[in-house]
Amino acid sequence: MLFKEIHLKGIKSGEITLAFRKWHKASVKIGSLVHTSVGLIKIGDIQVVNESGITDQDAIVAGYHDKPQLLKSFGTNSRGNIYKITVSYHSADPRIKLREQTQLSEDQFHELKNKVDKLDRYSKQGNWTIKILLAIKDNPNLHAIGIAKLTGFEKEWLKLNIRKLKNLGLTISQPVGYEISPLGNEYLIRLGLMYG
Repeated sequence: MLFKEIHLKGIKSGEITLAFRKWHKASVKIGSLVHTSVGLIKIGDIQVVNESGITDQDAIVAGYHDKPQLLKSFGTNSRGNIYKITVSYHSADPRIKLREQTQLSEDQFHELKNKVDKLDRYSKQGNWTIKILLAIKDNPNLHAIGIAKLTGFEKEWLKLNIRKLKNLGLTISQPVGYEISPLGNEYLIRLGLMYG
């Protein structure tokens, strides 16, 4: 579930407590947490509503001026049910704290290595993680298409899998491209692929 930056700020401040989406079926579940640029957003109640059941007040607490502006946000070609979703700010993104780690015990290092090895093991691309990490380390802020050209991987596949490395705290997404995180640096040093 994607949010506009202006709506994320409103959710974080508590001014926005609702979101409306037009979907064929709900793409989030009650109680789930969504990773966003401002932290984790918690999904509360989810209801299917008709246009007539949406009020101007609903639109305002969803970050719009009024009901017509909210309805316009669905686009003219959108189909499906209208979902009214309660949203709230949950907490800072735990990956931020994780990626700032620069000290790893032997157990932590082996646990992380096992998770990374698993990404390689279950991938049809074979061993890709180190190739991608080193490409990001050597080319900070290079966009996905540039890394795709360097590594030979397809761009959409690459973006999806860099997100898996980010979830482990090894990379950081920048406005343009990616960067290796302090934890990612430490991991490569421990593997003997970098010098500290």
